[in-house]
Amino acid sequence: MKQSKLKPWLYLLPAIIFLGVFMVYPLIDVVVYSFEEGYNFVSQTSNGTGLYNYRYVLRDPYFVQALKNTFVLVIITVPVSTGLALLISLALSSVKPLRNLFQTVYFLPYVTNTLAVGLVFMVLFKKTEYSDGMVNLLIKAFGGEAVDFIDGPHWAKMLVMCIYTVWIVLPFKILILTSALASVKEDYYKAARVDGTRPSRIFFRITLPMISPMIFYLIITGFIGAFKAYSDEVALFGVDLNSAGMNTMVGYIYDMLYGNSGGYPSFASAAALILFAVVFTITCINLMVSRSRVQY
Repeated sequence: MKQSKLKPWLYLLPAIIFLGVFMVYPLIDVVVYSFEEGYNFVSQTSNGTGLYNYRYVLRDPYFVQALKNTFVLVIITVPVSTGLALLISLALSSVKPLRNLFQTVYFLPYVTNTLAVGLVFMVLFKKTEYSDGMVNLLIKAFGGEAVDFIDGPHWAKMLVMCIYTVWIVLPFKILILTSALASVKEDYYKAARVDGTRPSRIFFRITLPMISPMIFYLIITGFIGAFKAYSDEVALFGVDLNSAGMNTMVGYIYDMLYGNSGGYPSFASAAALILFAVVFTITCINLMVSRSRVQY
């Protein structure tokens, strides 16, 4: 009897060791570092423990800017990308001929290298001494003035960043929602049509409730992914995101460890735990909202 209880744990032992070494231990280390004031990575010494690292990070203008950028990115891109993905998925589901071709075309950005897409966006939006960029050419064709979207005002750079992020995450969401729509039983639609139900009512009473778990999943993962954004900004604005005013929370953590401000693991750890607290809080709020909105 004892052997039968021990056997499953022996199977799980390699995974438990792996998770303990590469996840649990580093997490404990981060928590410890975040409270050690003046920690020296070389000598492994500190000046004591306290909340100084958190106070410093929360007052650092670079962190405040990174926090604002991240929240703007999250608030705009998550609902926009999810809504667009739902509209495109509905259109793909209603088109019979060439459906597979359209699905492949929409999925291409997901398998394309992030930096490659960033270079394409720079060609489209960047204003140089030789060219204003394709987007500015269109703006001027309609009587507007050219805008430097890459090195210009902050609102212009955030606009490019939001468009770029939506473009990157859209294919995955389309794939998930297209699969969710295909899983809805056709019998529900046939019964609704027999009763003469309007298409809009079918969508809100049948389609939306049936795929609500997938929509909720995309919203949760979208929030988490947007809060972890960093490589997309580097692809567009370079590695010195602080100078460009386009840093994110993950970028700030990286800079504190390895960037121009590098060598401060205590500050980086404090910023990482603040990011964890923000993501955890928003995820809990979404979970509470889902109890009344999502139908499983």
